[in-house]
Amino acid sequence: MSIVTISRGSYSRGKEVAEKLARALNYECISREIILEASEHFNIPELKLVRAIHDAPTILDRFTSGKERFVAFFRAALLTHLQRDNVVFHGLAGHFFLQGISHVLKIRISGDLENRVREEMKREGISADEARMVLVNDDAERRKWGMQLFGQDTWNPLLYDMVLHIGTMGVNDAVSIILHTLDQPCFKSTANSRKRLDDAALAARVEAALVKDFPKVMADAGNGEVFVSVRGSLVDEKIITARVERLAEKVDGIQSLQVNIVPFVVED
Repeated sequence: MSIVTISRGSYSRGKEVAEKLARALNYECISREIILEASEHFNIPELKLVRAIHDAPTILDRFTSGKERFVAFFRAALLTHLQRDNVVFHGLAGHFFLQGISHVLKIRISGDLENRVREEMKREGISADEARMVLVNDDAERRKWGMQLFGQDTWNPLLYDMVLHIGTMGVNDAVSIILHTLDQPCFKSTANSRKRLDDAALAARVEAALVKDFPKVMADAGNGEVFVSVRGSLVDEKIITARVERLAEKVDGIQSLQVNIVPFVVED
């Protein structure tokens, strides 16, 4: 059993690769479902949120701690969903949260620019020069939101186990290569790799439960033991600890909870 995440650009045929791969494996194929779960926390229609993130991530600044909240909600929804195993996820930022989990095959799909230009021309009824400009700008915006939301460049090959270029290689070729790679023992789930995902998912759910009240919250989990670090005044340690414990009560899977208060730093 394995998990596959596919990062893709517009007209890269990455969605097609993901869907064909999922059918070949009889895996669940997900993408927008995770955005939908995140969008519900902001009371923003899913499509509007997707466009806003891709086109102008700063829309989240309109909400108190908007970026922190979105990342926390997205991460919790994604990791919890992936605990089911046998999943192909394509779309926004899955690879960022799954580094170090061995049974996740992280793939980047890129498309030939001229093929992408032809697709954009056909879809929008525009000239080649206009289509090329649109795609170049779109690529730049996607890299920008990766940096603004997650502090990482989606084009960094070190984030992936495999980078595939759809050009001479077709969609079926890409699927075949991925299937062969998934047969390798290093991408099979183990008790240890599943535990790492379970721990990461629990920590993510705790952060999501606390982020509205504590935007800089950081959580770590292991075997149901959760360590939470939040910012606050040491004078209010008992009040803050009680508040964290109350908010965390709704999260399933916590066996014990330890709270650390990080004092606010006063700048001169």
